[in-house]
Amino acid sequence: MNSAKVIVYYDGLCVLCSREIEHYRRSRGADLINFVDICAPGFDAGAHGVDPKAVHRVMHVKRADGTLATEVDAFIAIWTTLPGYWLLARIARLGFVRFFLNIGYHLFVRVRPYLPRRSADIYACAASPYCDLPNQKKADEQTKKS
Repeated sequence: MNSAKVIVYYDGLCVLCSREIEHYRRSRGADLINFVDICAPGFDAGAHGVDPKAVHRVMHVKRADGTLATEVDAFIAIWTTLPGYWLLARIARLGFVRFFLNIGYHLFVRVRPYLPRRSADIYACAASPYCDLPNQKKADEQTKKS
């Protein structure tokens, strides 16, 4: 782990989250970011200095200086790092824009556990607290039968 890089902690079981991270990985400047899947086998939140429950609830980014950004601030940290997103980061910092981004983000956080998840065959689903949800257990059982 290179401490000079920004570290993005993401939920690799979340289909939407994974797609967004793949988009960032293909962006110019992505080499300045380490992308860490919090649901990958062997992920140790403590070793990364993040709370294991909080990192599963909301987006976390560790800036190059070691400070932690969460929620909308985490996205702003990503956008600040990627050269093609500087204008988006600047706009997102505006008070009224940030207000609406926060509302949207908190709505997303409430529905994210119920969004489709990637196959448990890809990752150890037990790493995610969302695998305990009744809807997810049914989805995982259907995936195993297929």
